Amino acid sequence: MSDSAGDGKLEMKQASKEVKESENVAEKYSAMTVGKTSDMGDLSSAFSAVTSHKPVKKQIQFAEEKQEFSRFPTKAGRRSLSRSISQSSTDSYSSAASYTDSSDDETSPRDKVQTNSKGSSDFCVKNIKQSEFGRREIEIAEQDMSALVSLRKRAQGEKPLAGAKIVGCTHITAQTAVLIETLVALGAQCRWTACNIYSTQNEVAAALSEAGISIMFAWKGESEDDFWWCIDRCVNMEGWQANMILDDGGDLTHWVYKKYPNVFKKIRGIVEESVTGVHRLYQLSKAGKLCVPAMNVNDSVTKQKFDNLYCCRESILDGLKRTTDVMFGGKQVVVCGYGEVGKGCCAALKALGAIVYITEIDPICALQACMDGFRVVKLNEVIRQVDVVITCTGNKNVVTRDQLDRMKNGCIVCNMGHSNTEIDVASLRTPELTWERVRSQVDHVIWPDGKRVVLLAEGRLLNLSCSTVPTFVLSITATTQALALIELYNAPEGRYKQDVYLLPKKMDEYVASLHLPTFDAHLTELSDEQAKYLGLNKNGPFKPNYYRY
Repeated sequence: MSDSAGDGKLEMKQASKEVKESENVAEKYSAMTVGKTSDMGDLSSAFSAVTSHKPVKKQIQFAEEKQEFSRFPTKAGRRSLSRSISQSSTDSYSSAASYTDSSDDETSPRDKVQTNSKGSSDFCVKNIKQSEFGRREIEIAEQDMSALVSLRKRAQGEKPLAGAKIVGCTHITAQTAVLIETLVALGAQCRWTACNIYSTQNEVAAALSEAGISIMFAWKGESEDDFWWCIDRCVNMEGWQANMILDDGGDLTHWVYKKYPNVFKKIRGIVEESVTGVHRLYQLSKAGKLCVPAMNVNDSVTKQKFDNLYCCRESILDGLKRTTDVMFGGKQVVVCGYGEVGKGCCAALKALGAIVYITEIDPICALQACMDGFRVVKLNEVIRQVDVVITCTGNKNVVTRDQLDRMKNGCIVCNMGHSNTEIDVASLRTPELTWERVRSQVDHVIWPDGKRVVLLAEGRLLNLSCSTVPTFVLSITATTQALALIELYNAPEGRYKQDVYLLPKKMDEYVASLHLPTFDAHLTELSDEQAKYLGLNKNGPFKPNYYRY
């Protein structure tokens, strides 16, 4: 017998002896605690849970399957278990995502009867008991939204929105909650729903419902039917009629216009923050069907440059990393659209060493892409070779089924535009293709030959569906929205006609000035002579409306 074999048997005997000794110790402590429950009960349960080496199986519930782990798994098993528990914790209550798929309770919120601590049941959220976690998220968000909180404090005494009944349809996040609570503090009554079926943070919706200051109808993972039901519940409330709309995408505006024309005619103003929603407003205006004034927040400087450009520059990587763990160095990526969102995405991808291609219809944007060092191509020219496809155009059918068929195995496809129309996802729901859920918001679409395409968030907005966006940037957008609502609600009759307007330049500058103290930034002031030379008011606005920042 070799020395190594002998050593192996010796080790096994030693291990067996240690196990028996451990069991004896456990029995000893167990015996010590008999008749001493009052003093040692907790210690007894602790030892019986920790020191026993008898095989115990613990069941962990996942989204789509149950897996069993032994009490003391192997090293590989421990790593797997640790990752699973960590991921579950993140999904449950982090601002990344309220992973409703992993919830033990699969009952639709519409079928539940829930009440908050005040006895009200006029809301519909996933689980009202998550409100404490949501409140903590909101408090964290407030710390980086000092400008919005400052606006709340400055205008709270005046109550500029007293009498305003605002119905809102936006992403339901901790940052949006700070905006909603600011509107309420300024005197408004609010009823709110989600503009995206995947971006809602369930715990935040619960916190707002528990507070009772905003009536909330939203949860993560709504069906299409749930989505429209929630919008209708917000609008159709006996004894309560909205007079202001805050929209993101135009779905709420469209619903009120189609289903409740009498309510629509009495609306005093609409504030819209997305490319898609603004486009729909301009269509209504062009057709002569827009009977209320609307504010185009999307094209305000503070929204375009900060939310669209700087926000997407950071959140695109966050969303892709969380869902795919992909490394971008050397990867070939095609970004469809080189507007502000596209510019932000491309800057981030280029900084990580990705090879970035651009598709564009606008020669000016295309020329900007060329000057920034990107190659402008048609999608069909590179579709077979790229590793990642990102859409951010605001258009429809930007990526077609034919192009999806020609993608390479493992190609990642996602959308950074507001609407889910950019990727032809509907064409993938056919019998010959297999859908395989890999993790939250990540699907493998498998072709008959075995090719897989990785589809994120089913073609919906990547950053808010799969990750988060920087709170500070959302503070800028939220402050802009709040000021737009105040302006439309308090404007004297005749100032705004039945048309779509841009936020006044002075307000854009005011929003920016509120955020400068965060960076300890100090503005230079014009002298009287300088102001006269430039033909400006010393207090602004400092640029004409046609100026392009």
